[in-house]
Amino acid sequence: MDFRTGNGYDVHALAAGLPMWLGGVRIPSENGFVAHSDGDVAIHALCDALLGALALGDIGHLFPDTSDEWKGIDSKILLTKVMELVHGKGYRLGNADITIALQRPKLAPHIQAMRETLASIMDVPADRVSVKATTTEHLGFVGRGEGCEVWANVLIVSNNP
Repeated sequence: MDFRTGNGYDVHALAAGLPMWLGGVRIPSENGFVAHSDGDVAIHALCDALLGALALGDIGHLFPDTSDEWKGIDSKILLTKVMELVHGKGYRLGNADITIALQRPKLAPHIQAMRETLASIMDVPADRVSVKATTTEHLGFVGRGEGCEVWANVLIVSNNP
């Protein structure tokens, strides 16, 4: 069986008055992500992990922040396009594991919705998508509430045994 792994990492700064999207879910917050797109740092890291598994570069290469085409775009659309590439190369998602580091707001009430949203886009059961949240105990830029960072790991499996 042919399988591949990939990892992704992304960071976005926080600013007052912007919407916060994580894992395809709108999170109630006074702060949101500064970005060219909707700033969904979790989906961006996930896209990079999927693209990395197939050695297809990163989302900055496919969806450059210098292009008006992608300005303000819903990151769920970017994930859909990345999954089309994954499927087009003859692979499917085995599983995804995502860790979000954010000091506040608390994400526990939103984890299941993120898992279900991401699983739906990637056409897998929600038990194939893990989303975990952590703080940095007030250390670094995340701990000071200046930004968010996300790590994502994926396993993709060939459709041809």
